[in-house]
Amino acid sequence: MNYQPDINIIKQRFNIIGNSPSLIRAISRAIQVARFDISVLITGESGTGKEFFPKIIHECSARKHKKYIAVNCGAIPEGTIDSELFGHEKGAFTGALTDRKGYFEEGDGGTIFLDEIGELPLTTQARLLRILENGEYIKVGSSIVQKTDVRIVAATNMNMTKAVQEGKFREDLFYRLNTIHIELPPLRNRVDDILLLFRKFCADFAEEYKMPTITLSPEAKKLLTSYRWPGNIRQLRNITEQISILELTREISAEVLQSYLPVYDEPNLPAINKKEGNSFIDGEREMLYKIILEMRKEINDIKSQLDNSKRNILHNLSQNDFGNNIAEDISHTPYIESHKDSYDNFETINIESIEDSSMSLEEAEREIIKKSLEKNNGKRKKCAEELKISERTLYRKIKEYNLDNEKEF
Repeated sequence: MNYQPDINIIKQRFNIIGNSPSLIRAISRAIQVARFDISVLITGESGTGKEFFPKIIHECSARKHKKYIAVNCGAIPEGTIDSELFGHEKGAFTGALTDRKGYFEEGDGGTIFLDEIGELPLTTQARLLRILENGEYIKVGSSIVQKTDVRIVAATNMNMTKAVQEGKFREDLFYRLNTIHIELPPLRNRVDDILLLFRKFCADFAEEYKMPTITLSPEAKKLLTSYRWPGNIRQLRNITEQISILELTREISAEVLQSYLPVYDEPNLPAINKKEGNSFIDGEREMLYKIILEMRKEINDIKSQLDNSKRNILHNLSQNDFGNNIAEDISHTPYIESHKDSYDNFETINIESIEDSSMSLEEAEREIIKKSLEKNNGKRKKCAEELKISERTLYRKIKEYNLDNEKEF
């Protein structure tokens, strides 16, 4: 009976973080099929870590002492990909000054990983099908049939069934590659693994850049796990690195974390747990409501200060010999003029409307953003600063409430 390595050993060897059932199932399948000399198709969204699984399959197979070659099919120009994969003869085309071995000749006896397999031209797909069927290929510019013994593991983030239906990928090649199918879960479906991955990346960057490890506040942790992560693990790692380098404070708040999370159009995003999505939106609304109330308090304070200043000046003037004549010209004094402008600007926001019990929270939120935009002459940066929210959040709210179409700011 063949020895089958433990899943935890494989995770440690290939630095795979996570305990979600779907991830464990994918690793278990890779280990299981490794000892059978058949082709494997790995699918999953970009950034889910598909590149680790061909290595697992190779290292757990009888071919582990032979070559492992990884080829990114999407990165090779269509005019040269046949030469890269199958080799060419001297003089086969302009620039072919010598014979060249292709990857299938170099990797004889080993494993070849074809990443982004869906990007292969149809003519190259026909050549690849011949290798899968009988191990034969012909170099570019040659008429001699050569043999190779390689195991092919392919990966793609495409919907292959759709690509076949649209004539972009050969159906017979698809079924040849898809002998065993391993599907990797997106990060949004591995909620319990998000914090594990974040802590691992934080520790790695702290060691690499010789700085203290960053941590998250409880609210930031909730935000981290409720975000959709369309770029998956690659995006999480990238954002963790940015925060580690750019933020001076080592404990990251939800507001700081939000500024690093890109906002995407809702229709283009995959679905997430409805409860998690509503929790995040409700939290954001609550935060905006608190900001509005704080602004109202500040405006009332300013009003009170202005009223007191005006009363004091009028009282002092009434004791002056000029009396009423000066009092009548009070609005033209520089001191009062400058504060009067400030007072008028704050009044345009009309915070009192938030107290209208007939107004929903969405309507109040829309109204306060609209008034702030009018006050700041459509300058969104100033508006965001005044509302104490990020510009990215402000842009999303403007689009959500259709404020762009209502008035040209």
